[in-house]
Amino acid sequence: MGKESKIIVLTGCTRGLGKALLDQFAAQGHTVIGCGRSLDGIQRLQSEFGKPHNFSVVDVADGKSVESWANRVLSAFGAPDLLINNAAVMNVPRPLWQIPTEEFDQLIDVNIKGTYHTIRSFVPSMVARKSGAIVNFSSGWGRSVDAQVAPYCATKWGIEGLTLALAEELPSGMTAVPLNPGVIDTEMLRKCWGENAASAYKPDAWGKVAAKLILSLGPEQNGEQLAVSLSGSKE
Repeated sequence: MGKESKIIVLTGCTRGLGKALLDQFAAQGHTVIGCGRSLDGIQRLQSEFGKPHNFSVVDVADGKSVESWANRVLSAFGAPDLLINNAAVMNVPRPLWQIPTEEFDQLIDVNIKGTYHTIRSFVPSMVARKSGAIVNFSSGWGRSVDAQVAPYCATKWGIEGLTLALAEELPSGMTAVPLNPGVIDTEMLRKCWGENAASAYKPDAWGKVAAKLILSLGPEQNGEQLAVSLSGSKE
């Protein structure tokens, strides 16, 4: 994809990796259409960034809410150049047989169904134009496993399969990739690692590298299992 200004749809943009990407995209002159579940967080972003950026309260687990949001976005901005599915939740670390059904359901609903809902709502407009990239956030735990995080692993392995199959279905000129962001000091990582997460790379440093990678995606990367590669300062 070229260097011209892009329309970027980004889920889970109020904090963590989503906010780090938003900062980078906006600084480079791209228009970000973001969503999150926190009203306070969305209002804060709208105040900080203003137009032409646009932010909405959306629960990606709610298909009708996503569809309504997409209809507003497509009417105002047209088909996005980039669709980035970042929104996700993590289970409380514990053995699988101790995971409450409600918690397991939430991970499936947000991490897998949420990604499906945005694809179903936005991608037809991109397919009609035969251009654009879909980036579905995976994880190192989408390509390996660990104890205590089986539900999260299940969802991210699901994202890998969903995305690779989607890549086979897209017309020539489009791209879909699962992206492993790496190990970053976010609230989600601290849920698993506690204070040990402080030794990981910081979101701002990650965002500079990740944004560059995502903006560079083209049809030649379609179906590749990608990862953000970091080196140097962790600040």
